[in-house]
This record gives sequence, structure tokens and C-alpha cells, in this order.
Amino acid sequence: MENSHFADEVLANTVTDNIIYEQPLNERIRTFLRLEFLFSRVDIALLGCSEQQNRDAIDSLLQILSVFERSDLKSEIIKELERLIATLTALENTPGVDTKALDDLLSELDHVLDSLHIKKTAIGQQLRDSDFLYSIRQRSSIPGGTCDFDLPSYHFWLQHTTDTDRQAQLKTWLEQFSGVRAAINTTLHLVRESTHFVPTTAVSGFYQHSLDGNHPNQLIRVQIPSNVPYYPEISGGKHRFTVRFMQFDLAQRSQQSTDDIVFSLSCCAM
Repeated sequence: MENSHFADEVLANTVTDNIIYEQPLNERIRTFLRLEFLFSRVDIALLGCSEQQNRDAIDSLLQILSVFERSDLKSEIIKELERLIATLTALENTPGVDTKALDDLLSELDHVLDSLHIKKTAIGQQLRDSDFLYSIRQRSSIPGGTCDFDLPSYHFWLQHTTDTDRQAQLKTWLEQFSGVRAAINTTLHLVRESTHFVPTTAVSGFYQHSLDGNHPNQLIRVQIPSNVPYYPEISGGKHRFTVRFMQFDLAQRSQQSTDDIVFSLSCCAM
């Protein structure tokens, strides 16, 4: 689960020539998706050793750290894992369920949950304690504030340490988030795989659907071919959601399509 599911998703979409748009239906999944995106940015930055790639990796790591400072996210992740374990455990005696696959999945979830309980320090504490990273964080809110003359120590690290040392340090910082990252990846994978895509039609570019408030609907996914000239705007909450297909226009504000549009829809509830 260490590899980003987001990166796998991008690769899959390239192969199938489709684009998937996602809309979270609660704040927990919204935060998980943002963190998945930021972890993917770090992964991509770590593919190389250029100054800009190193800067991109640190920028993303500091943004990840900021997300964890806004709320008690560790507790939220633990609650979500416990909810998933309870949901899956209830399926053990359901006819047709692959009990071995289910046991393996529950074992994996238990392992991830245990790793979060064992870690007593705050997530990312090593990054918070670094004077070097603190100086970069202070200047990051200023446009161009991390340039060479503002942060000579940053310039020195980028220019005078070896590629190997910089990569090793970046991976050490990233390792601070390994447990929560595994939990987020597992959660999003289970949510996405909880249901299949079904063909659906948006009449005159508009689709509306009611949701059962008694089910834990968490994520709306819309899949369309990559060669079409429109994109979906998805909005929704606990009880309903809408999809509007907009004609993309770089020169002016996008307008809703008047065509009947066939697309694939997945309402993920886990």
C-alpha cells in the first residue's frame, strides 16, 4: 500500500483513454483525497534529483504537514479504519464471500491500525522539530520567499550536498507519514472498489440522483472518454448530488452542454 493509488489511477486512465472525476461527500474523504494528491506529488518529485524536483518535494511535504496541523487527523484516520474493519467483519458469514481474501484484508487493516496506535508522537513531529524546514515554512507564504538570497541555507543544501544525501533525507522525512499514508491508501482503495461503474445519461448535460441517507455514501466518481470537449461539475451532500457537463472554453466562462451525454457513474459507499 506504500505506492500511491493516485499514481496507479492516472496510469490506468491513460491505458483505457478515460478520465475519472471524483467528488467527496464528506470532509474526511475530502482530506484523504487531498493528502493522496500531495503524496503523489512527493513521489513524482523523488523520481529525480534536480533542484526544482527537490523544492517540489519539500513544498509538498510541508503542505502535508500543514494538513495534519489543522485538526486531529490521526484520530479521524483511526476512526475510519475501525469503521471499515467493523463493516468488513460483518461480511464474514455472507454467502459467496471469499473468506480468505476477506481475512487477508482484515489482517492488513489490523496491521495498519496497530501501527497508528503504537506511534505515540504526533504525525510529522521530526519535520516540525527541524529548524531547517521551519525557516522554509516561514518564507513559503511569501511569493518567491524561498529564493536563494532569502534562504542561503536552503540554497547551500540544494547546491552543495550530494544527490544521494538529499534523496535520503527527503525519504526520511516522507517516512514520518508512512503509517497514515498506508491507512489513507487502503481506505480510498476500498471506497473506490466498493461499487462498479454503471452507464448513465445526463439529459441536456444535467444529471441528478438521490442518495439513501442510511448508507455511508462517501465518493462520487464520473468516468468519461478523454477525447470529449466537456467535463463534469459535481456537487452534492448526504442526500443527493448533481452532475453538470460543461463545455470547456479557455477564452470564456464554460457553459453547460445541451446534449444528452452518456457517461459512467460510480456511487461509492463502504
